[in-house]
Amino acid sequence: MMSLSIGKTSVLALGALALGATAFALWPASKADHQHVSCLSPDQIAPETAGMVLIEGGSFDMGAGGIYSEEGPVRRRQVESFWIDATEVTNKEFSEFVAATGYVTVAEAGIAGVVPAGAAVFQGPDETSEGRWSYAETANWRQPEGAGSTIEGLEEFPVVQIAYQDAVAYATWKGHSLPTEIQWEYAARGGLDGATYAWGDEREPDGEYLANNWQGFFPFQDDGSDGFVGRAPVGCYPPNGYGLYDMIGNVWEWTADPYARPDASIGLMKGGSYLCAPNYCRRYRPAARHPQEVDLGTDHIGFRTVSHVSP
Repeated sequence: MMSLSIGKTSVLALGALALGATAFALWPASKADHQHVSCLSPDQIAPETAGMVLIEGGSFDMGAGGIYSEEGPVRRRQVESFWIDATEVTNKEFSEFVAATGYVTVAEAGIAGVVPAGAAVFQGPDETSEGRWSYAETANWRQPEGAGSTIEGLEEFPVVQIAYQDAVAYATWKGHSLPTEIQWEYAARGGLDGATYAWGDEREPDGEYLANNWQGFFPFQDDGSDGFVGRAPVGCYPPNGYGLYDMIGNVWEWTADPYARPDASIGLMKGGSYLCAPNYCRRYRPAARHPQEVDLGTDHIGFRTVSHVSP
């Protein structure tokens, strides 16, 4: 493992971690009551339609105001009907793609003159240090945290360490595409037009965690009150109103759109991840959007696909 610059948007994120250090002592301790989570196997989710859900077209208020400026202004958008994966693409599904095609990911091969082999890995906090990012030359989708890690036994977890072109390659193989930002946000809202979260306006209604994110003061403490520290298998939290799982939290998801046109080198991801916390990344909401270098994989970014053809 080596230290390496991992791009302009990631550098900003790394620098921001230091801002919370002095406040940590003032942060109220999180409760250690771990929520019991019962996970569905992906094979049990929408089996009659190959794991996809039809989203009927309509109009909705896209974006939000009052949290992050890039989410606004709120604007009315129209969406045509489309199919979307009910869950994030899993390690098992990506393995089937690689076995059928021999595809090699960006993290495995690198891009000459652009990015070396490897990917970004978040090392969680321990007794001696806060959580931190580093670049691992050996990290890829098969070993997400680098040498010594594995996806064996984690077949139902979302595949990670996926660069944008890797996600596009998988989607193309399936005869699908990545969702546009408008499609993604419309689907994530689950019919709750204008709601703050995918399930309503309370982050934890009745004290229940409805997505996998960070409980505690990031990056110093995650007590796993939602049932997991780190990634969770797909299908562990209640679906939204459209029957979609993990649109919020667990791992970020690539969309088909760039973050800001015309710069195609910076992609757009949605949904937040297990690293989002109230003090650092309040992007566990449908309206949230975040930039990411298209050629950089990380262990908190995955994806799902869409189609205009019935599966």
